Amino acid sequence: MPNKNDPVFLGVDTSNYTTSLAAVSADGEVLANVKCPLKVAPGGRGLRQSDAVFEHVKNLPVAIEKLKEQIGVRPIVAVGYSEKPRNAEGAYMPCFLPGIAAAQSIALGSGALTYAFAHQDGHIRAACHSAGFVPEGRFAAFHISGGTTELLLVDREDNTLKVKLFGETRDLNAGQLVDRIGVRMGLSFPCGAEMDGLALANTAKLPPVKVCVKGADCNLSGAENLAASIFDKTGDRALACAYTFEFVAKTLIKMTEHLRAEHPGIPVVYAGGVMGSKYIKSRLNFEGAYFAEPALSSDNAVGVALLAYEKYRAEN
Repeated sequence: MPNKNDPVFLGVDTSNYTTSLAAVSADGEVLANVKCPLKVAPGGRGLRQSDAVFEHVKNLPVAIEKLKEQIGVRPIVAVGYSEKPRNAEGAYMPCFLPGIAAAQSIALGSGALTYAFAHQDGHIRAACHSAGFVPEGRFAAFHISGGTTELLLVDREDNTLKVKLFGETRDLNAGQLVDRIGVRMGLSFPCGAEMDGLALANTAKLPPVKVCVKGADCNLSGAENLAASIFDKTGDRALACAYTFEFVAKTLIKMTEHLRAEHPGIPVVYAGGVMGSKYIKSRLNFEGAYFAEPALSSDNAVGVALLAYEKYRAEN
């Protein structure tokens, strides 16, 4: 355990999937990444916001205790937290309220500063850190999860991320597609990790995969019926999973190709829970593509802890 007198920067993130806490040292080293998944009833495909808020209220004391076990009682310089899903007008989700309250309570009791960020910015920052990518100028980021399927242009200004939407799904999010197929096949929500393993183990020939991408925007809902039909006809989970992940991968390939046509050579960071898929990663063979390890691709508080650390360093 690090010296109990060494100061730390904390991160708090309460998404619709996970209660997350993280700690970063005064040198920018990630010391802890605590995650407590929200409980979803068998057969469920997610949580209502009211249920997510309740789950976070139950999880936060447990997560705080786990963090304490990992780093001890340390001086806290600043606490970063997710206050909204993304930096867009009107962006709001009640599930972030317990995290805001916890972060402000921790800061009040310790005399620490607080910094509010968007959940999406935390995803991007954590992915950059995990991939060892240090942005110099503009870069692009995919945020691919259960709640978001977006292609973003990102600039770093005044030590904050300035994010502009470049492309997005017009219907279903990639994570929703994955989980709907997984739950249909009897897998436990969230289904991504188990489905990825099944997809990688598939040996059957895939049916033709025709995606729907127009410019930088995509449609994913058509894949749900197609993948469900494959499973209903064959009973082959691995084949249905491989088809689902191939559909997502080809969609991202097309979107990336459009991006690179307009912004040649731009670095691309792939973030979000769906991007923890080894199958999808293996299909995105672009030069200048950066991927996070699964722990920092899925929901986490490391990104907002790093953003708080960097913002504090820039201002002090």
